[in-house]
Amino acid sequence: MPSPQAAPHLVNIRLHPIKSLDPISVPEARISPSGGLALDRAWALYSVDGKWVNGKRTPAIHLIRANYSPNLREVTLSVPGDRREIPTRIFAFPSAYEDAAEWFSVFFDQQILVRYSENGFPDDTVASGPTIVSTASLQSVSEWFTLRNEGFPPSPQGFPGISLDEARQRFRATLEINGVPAFWEDQLFGEDERSVVRFKIGEINFEGSNPCARCPVPPRNPQTGEILEGFQKRFTQLRESTLPPWSPRPRFDHFYRLSTNTRVAPSETNKLLRVGDPLRLS
Repeated sequence: MPSPQAAPHLVNIRLHPIKSLDPISVPEARISPSGGLALDRAWALYSVDGKWVNGKRTPAIHLIRANYSPNLREVTLSVPGDRREIPTRIFAFPSAYEDAAEWFSVFFDQQILVRYSENGFPDDTVASGPTIVSTASLQSVSEWFTLRNEGFPPSPQGFPGISLDEARQRFRATLEINGVPAFWEDQLFGEDERSVVRFKIGEINFEGSNPCARCPVPPRNPQTGEILEGFQKRFTQLRESTLPPWSPRPRFDHFYRLSTNTRVAPSETNKLLRVGDPLRLS
């Protein structure tokens, strides 16, 4: 029987309190009424025409740094190296979203609205639970972009390499599990949309939904927004060629997918998720 250290367990909880901005790792988090994690994607930015201002549409957002107090009651917003010298500001979180809108408006040089929701602003409103990825998956992806990588075609010249932590920042998953091989989390969704895979992390019940389709954000440097040319093509090719036998291939209409989207029932609201919790398939 494997030791507890070798069994699937939660090794990292990363909240992104302001959608598209920096994360914070926390030791525990509560399930919100929507099934996500409390204070994850709690603020979202909009232009006056109602469109998102996020990493998908607005690469300049990567230049903003958001640093949170350990209790998540304050956020410090800054733009390191900004020639316009936009002042660093500290805002109460999550209550001061209207005040923060003025700071964002100055940075983007247009009126920005900041909205707050207790339920957060998930990308997938049907499977609105936390996204799950394994440490081994992120490690594999980082290795795909190193200059020397045994077992895979050599990276095109110009790939500078991606560290494990940078892979985390690029793919922005909420929950990270360890004690499993790469892409183990593909077991958490079924062969078709109607099939349900149920599992527990600690005492919280989850349903796996689908492999998460990726957007224009992962090819961009999370600190500068600079695009790594060829990222999506190389990722897609290697994701397909290394797809494990347990991955439900029919769910991959394309292979630019990483991490598993989940659903969490309202019955789990306010339950606590902690780093170290075991993951058990039902």
